[in-house]
Amino acid sequence: MIEIERKFLVTSNAFKTEAYKKTRIIQGFLSTNKKRTVRVRLKGEQGFLTIKGESSVNGLSRYEWEKEIPKTEAKQLLKLCKKGVIDKIRHEVKVGSHIFEVDEFFGKNEGLILAEIELTSEKESFSIPNWLGKEVTGDIKYYNSQLSKHPFTKW
Repeated sequence: MIEIERKFLVTSNAFKTEAYKKTRIIQGFLSTNKKRTVRVRLKGEQGFLTIKGESSVNGLSRYEWEKEIPKTEAKQLLKLCKKGVIDKIRHEVKVGSHIFEVDEFFGKNEGLILAEIELTSEKESFSIPNWLGKEVTGDIKYYNSQLSKHPFTKW
């Protein structure tokens, strides 16, 4: 239940031609406390409730618990969320033996594109595609919970 993840800015739309899957995601936050973030997500036709703990000092890992919930319940819970719903399309791109989840944001975060890769250890190596830019792992302003409060278009 420990998530190890690295996050990067994306420098071009080249990833779109490499994506094998894309899914619309709408998500809101019941809590954005850095010690315990509680997220409600509609991912395509599925609903999810996720609780994340505080990030490690380097921002690479943190506790994550996720449970699939009925879509109808996720829609109801989204109505209880704090202001600032996140709207994005997730593109899944296989690079080497890993999958990058590339999030293209809309609404108040329009123009922001982030790529995440989940790893099995903090030291694990991976192939770097040519559309991958600056690493922003651990930079709190790129956390979805913060983007819901301080959107990219307001920076």
